[in-house]
Amino acid sequence: MSNSLNILLQQVSQCRLCETNLPLGPRPVVRASDSARLLIIGQAPGTKVHASGIPWDDASGKRLREWLGLSPEQFYDEKQIAIMPMGFCYPGKGKQGDLPPRPECAPHWHQRLLSHMTNIELTLLIGQYAQRYYLKSPFKTLTDNVRHWQQFTDDGQLPLPHPSPRNQLWLKKNPWFEQTLLPPLKSRIQAIIKK
Repeated sequence: MSNSLNILLQQVSQCRLCETNLPLGPRPVVRASDSARLLIIGQAPGTKVHASGIPWDDASGKRLREWLGLSPEQFYDEKQIAIMPMGFCYPGKGKQGDLPPRPECAPHWHQRLLSHMTNIELTLLIGQYAQRYYLKSPFKTLTDNVRHWQQFTDDGQLPLPHPSPRNQLWLKKNPWFEQTLLPPLKSRIQAIIKK
């Protein structure tokens, strides 16, 4: 990893941009390397990830790894997979689950980190916040973005629903997701990480 990316990641780890709004305090959770070929952009860490400092270290992460066909060892190989949520720290609890990612994070840090990740072949945009920020989509809903996923792959992007256990109802209502999207996604992931 380049020295300049190491310095940037050190700066990220010391970020206090929205400290006063974080109920558990700042603990940025990001993984990046200049050799990564797959980028995962999700929402924000939950309480379990905040406690461990390991991204996707919860039930959502387990399901995501199943969707991608990756072992924990493959998923956490920073040389191949970068993980950069929309908000780097746990944002707190809302009425219906965790609060949205803090709005300061992505505009302040994402482009600076992306400028070092020039080998990314595929970016997974997980959930509505990542899709609203990055996906140039004519569709208004996450479901339509995911249903029309093939329209975005030429841009190296792929929209996914959030793998949270709270999304069980969405998965039941949209069986096509596991039947038609996951098999080609797993094949593409394997091709990317085996290079």
